[in-house]
Amino acid sequence: MSVASRIVVIGVGNEFRHDDGVGWAVIACLRERARHRPLPPGTALETCDGDPGRLLALWESAALAVVVDAAQSDPPRPGRVHRLALDGTPPGPTATSSHGLGLGEAVELSRVLGRLPGRLVVYAVEGASHALGRGLSAPVAACVETVADAVEADVAGQVTWHATGGGRP
Repeated sequence: MSVASRIVVIGVGNEFRHDDGVGWAVIACLRERARHRPLPPGTALETCDGDPGRLLALWESAALAVVVDAAQSDPPRPGRVHRLALDGTPPGPTATSSHGLGLGEAVELSRVLGRLPGRLVVYAVEGASHALGRGLSAPVAACVETVADAVEADVAGQVTWHATGGGRP
């Protein structure tokens, strides 16, 4: 797959911090589905602990990068999913992640370095607990399949757009 059409899906988080593992759970779901219903050739499914340098390396030169991460909000609504499509306008420093350095900062660093993907879609899933331990809370576990469906739709839309030579999807 050429650089111009490369797609990467990145699950961010830590599977040993309860709902912070939602990104990894979505990647596991997509990998299982791909055994029976493959994603387009060259689509990479990756996991990351949220390190900005690793994120930059994973999404650099991608036509589409889809990131799934846990989010914190006040008041929390565990299982609520937020979708952000970033086409050249990174989120401000108030973007929240469940990690010390937020995804917003990683996106801004990537922008400054000229290493943003052509299109970046972020799914932020509100969690109930980010304490040490394994397993997702019931509301977060219930949204994993739905987020995986949405990610597959984004990937399919990018492939269709690229095949037809159209503008941004």
